[in-house]
Amino acid sequence: MNHFNHPDPIVSDEGSEIPYASPIAPPSSPDQNAPPQISLAIRLATLGFVVGPFIGTIAAAWLCWGGLFGWSHLTVMLIMYALTGLGITVGFHRLFTHRSFQTTGPIRALFGILGCMAVEGPLLRWVADHRHHHKESDQEGDPHSPHLHGHGWLGLFKGIYHSHVGWLFTHHELPLQQYVPDLLKSRSLRTISALFPLWVLVSFLIPTGLGWLFVGNWTGALLGFIWGGLVRVFLVHHVTWSINSICHLWGSKPYDTGDESRNNFIFGILGLGEGWHNNHHAFPTSARHGFHWWQIDFSYWVIRTLEMLGLAWDVKVPQPQAIARENRRAA
Repeated sequence: MNHFNHPDPIVSDEGSEIPYASPIAPPSSPDQNAPPQISLAIRLATLGFVVGPFIGTIAAAWLCWGGLFGWSHLTVMLIMYALTGLGITVGFHRLFTHRSFQTTGPIRALFGILGCMAVEGPLLRWVADHRHHHKESDQEGDPHSPHLHGHGWLGLFKGIYHSHVGWLFTHHELPLQQYVPDLLKSRSLRTISALFPLWVLVSFLIPTGLGWLFVGNWTGALLGFIWGGLVRVFLVHHVTWSINSICHLWGSKPYDTGDESRNNFIFGILGLGEGWHNNHHAFPTSARHGFHWWQIDFSYWVIRTLEMLGLAWDVKVPQPQAIARENRRAA
């Protein structure tokens, strides 16, 4: 079995190197601290809670169409959503957190900057939090599990709020030397992370400039700022946080990963492939999250394109036999 090809591989608690695209074995015995089973009614309620704001955004865009919202504003918003979303999914998550592929220095820097432009926090902090999540997934210590906040409807809403956004206000900063020692050795990545406020500013200046370019006046610039800046940040945040909340509550679970991670088709699309979350927790180092043709994974398509162009290598994906074996084990 292949392993990470970098001088400082991520290691397990036992000190062994995490294997290449390796599946997580299910626990050998039931865990008394395991999260309770969630009913279908609660999962559907969660789906409505998370999807509702998207419906509201679409309704607002429709009502504004032809005036305060049009093709130029939609184009700016989609461009910024794609760039910053891929900064999170391809950059912060698959490249920096899980080291699922290697690439050139300039492309690493580009994805680091695009991830910061998503306004979800500095690069090093984001990666530390996500590595911590995988270490304690849905157990005590998980920074954003929805399953540790009591039972019934009150526990449900407390869990949704915490996993979706509340954890950002209560989670303590993790020691970077413990969680991201590999990234700290890179001066360029440390600099990109430290310049987070600058990249946030750039993320609003670009759509403002595009709005001016497409429309040719200050009204276009303002609407570019609103739709490509503010609304885009709202959508990227909401989708990312939904992976924490809804993808640990609602969806299919083909693999027994010892937690409540789930595959969700809606967020597989909106999340550029991140919604195939149970697949990811079963094979955390894999650059590919969508294992079947119908599991659309835009982020992997980007990585695969880079690989075909010779700009990415050591792209880690599980072998088909491993995917089938783990699926049978969970059945």
